[in-house]
Amino acid sequence: MLSGALQFLYCILVTNFPFNAFLAGFSSTIGQFVLTASLRSQVNPENKNEFKDVSPERAFADFALGSIVLHFFVFNFL
Repeated sequence: MLSGALQFLYCILVTNFPFNAFLAGFSSTIGQFVLTASLRSQVNPENKNEFKDVSPERAFADFALGSIVLHFFVFNFL
């Protein structure tokens, strides 16, 4: 999340010349943060009641597939 905030500040304060590169990097960092937060909430033992049907292996597989799809789109955006 900090990396995304730093990229955003750099874009505002310095330059946003390759704007598509900024959007790709920013969406990559924020998207990976969201996927990681989702993985952590699914494998946390305190949240077993909310994620009864999701095993830790399934949560990690969803995380890995989501990361691959996210970075595929980011790479194509560049």
